Amino acid sequence: MIRFLDLQKINAQYAAELKKAAADVIDSGWYLLGDRVKKFETKLASYIGVNHAIGVANGLDALRLILKAFIELGYMKEGDEIIVPANTYIATILAITDNRLTPVLVEPDINTYNLDISLLESHITSRTRAILVVHLYGQICWSEELESIAKQHNLKIIEDNAQAIGAEWNTRKSGSLGDAAGFSFYPGKNLGALGDAGAVTTNDDTLATVVRSIANYGSNQKYHNQYQGLNSRLDEMQAAFLYIKLSHLDAENQARREIANYYCNHITNQNIIIPTASQPCRGFKPPKGLNDPLQPCRGFKPPKGLNDGLNNVWHLFVILTKTRDQLQNHLTQNNIQTHIHYPIPPHKQQAYKHWNHLSYPITEQIHNQCLSLPISPVMTMEEVALVCKAVNEFDDSGLS
Repeated sequence: MIRFLDLQKINAQYAAELKKAAADVIDSGWYLLGDRVKKFETKLASYIGVNHAIGVANGLDALRLILKAFIELGYMKEGDEIIVPANTYIATILAITDNRLTPVLVEPDINTYNLDISLLESHITSRTRAILVVHLYGQICWSEELESIAKQHNLKIIEDNAQAIGAEWNTRKSGSLGDAAGFSFYPGKNLGALGDAGAVTTNDDTLATVVRSIANYGSNQKYHNQYQGLNSRLDEMQAAFLYIKLSHLDAENQARREIANYYCNHITNQNIIIPTASQPCRGFKPPKGLNDPLQPCRGFKPPKGLNDGLNNVWHLFVILTKTRDQLQNHLTQNNIQTHIHYPIPPHKQQAYKHWNHLSYPITEQIHNQCLSLPISPVMTMEEVALVCKAVNEFDDSGLS
């Protein structure tokens, strides 16, 4: 079986380091708000290129805390509007509604799956306070137009960076582009903990102080509570694990890029739509003598204007097909594990039943047709080639 994501194999690479770190934490007798959290926060802030990183309990809390802090600072109030892509994972929207703010759903670009920036202006009202961009599937969502729109309308830009740690736009890392960013270190993420964990990054000194306080019961001094806060703290054990794994993130992201590029170059089934962001490498021929077929695009620079400045990290490799369920069954029969991210869009969920009558055709197309192929830094060349072979052999000509 070609597993979709072999977490055991990924973490086995660092098992000795992780086990030693766990033993050190146990022996220290200090399990919360200690030196290991501080060390990881410092390392993460340096890696992202920001002044502040605050470890929190999970990715959802990271976004909740950013919005709650902006409310405490007077930038937002109950009922204010936050623009958000309609096809994001529901956690992004939960963070908004949990703060009694109003999500304004905007369709994605069908080619990139990310927020269609050309639609932003038509959704901005006098109550709009922020744009919450999602770097979905590890593909960065940013542009000069986005920055210009936010500046023109005095809007905050918040990044949901749960799936894109390490991605870059014009040499700037995701998580450093907007006013603040939320990270998830759920075990299956590119930088995954061995449990739940998350972080907030920002260059805003005041925002960082308020986020840190709110995450600790609203307190920055024991038994003195400035805010009606939460209990959302990164623990010492997960911080120790993440500190180790962050050192290996760039290498693992590069492996993902090379697999994505291989898929792009070798999936030839005309009924399959592959992600646009991988298109610059289609047809690229590696230099003479480069024999590693997983590295056809190492060092390749796309033509000017074609995804120029993008450097994605491929948390997921998501294809579209009208016969998604049949393809998934075909791949299962070929011992290839796949996943659907995500089968039901937020506006069709029971949790938001007051939206169920709404129609977002592009979002619904993506959710109805998307299929995530295996992609992980421990996949072998043989496994990647077998996935391509099975996808190319799938014949949906007799299916409706």
